[in-house]
Amino acid sequence: MPEPTPLTGRKIAVALTGGIACYKAATLVSRLVQRGADVRVLMTRAATEFITPLTFQSLSGRPVLTSMWDHSDNPESQHVGTARWCDLLVIAPCSMDMIGKIAAGLTPDVVSLTVSALPAKTPLLIAPAMNADMWASPILQRNLALLRELLPNLSEVGPADGWQACRTRGAGRMSEPEAILDYVAKLLGEADSTPRRQDAKMPS
Repeated sequence: MPEPTPLTGRKIAVALTGGIACYKAATLVSRLVQRGADVRVLMTRAATEFITPLTFQSLSGRPVLTSMWDHSDNPESQHVGTARWCDLLVIAPCSMDMIGKIAAGLTPDVVSLTVSALPAKTPLLIAPAMNADMWASPILQRNLALLRELLPNLSEVGPADGWQACRTRGAGRMSEPEAILDYVAKLLGEADSTPRRQDAKMPS
């Protein structure tokens, strides 16, 4: 039997939005499962263009939720059931589009819809991932500032500086899976207190 870890038995929902950083989420889900967490994965349609739901079904051992119209034998709506089930919701990668949707209260996909149903006491951790110019956008920064004001359960990890898929360097890279994993462990370890916040770096 593997030795218990701080994540053993914890229920974690991992949501993916569209972006090349989706490949990193596979490692994140695998590491969470290896540490004993019970993981459910949600994906926007855009995320499925970068990596398949089958990958995450294989890694998590659970069906992947990709549509708000998916049904199950549980009479509770999938998004509501997932939001109530999890001890933590992680959005990694979290795109500019998703940040804007949450800030505006829009729910056109299963990820934003699940965020809307998340109990106020449940931590929400986002790992932004986007082009450096998108990260520096005043619109994006305005939406992030609004989320920080409206969601006391919000925490952020990253983004990091470095090489990007657009062949440039700068801020906007999604944090590495191990960095996100460490922050997840810290956040759940402090679940009975005010969630910690690691504010993302503001553009210079």
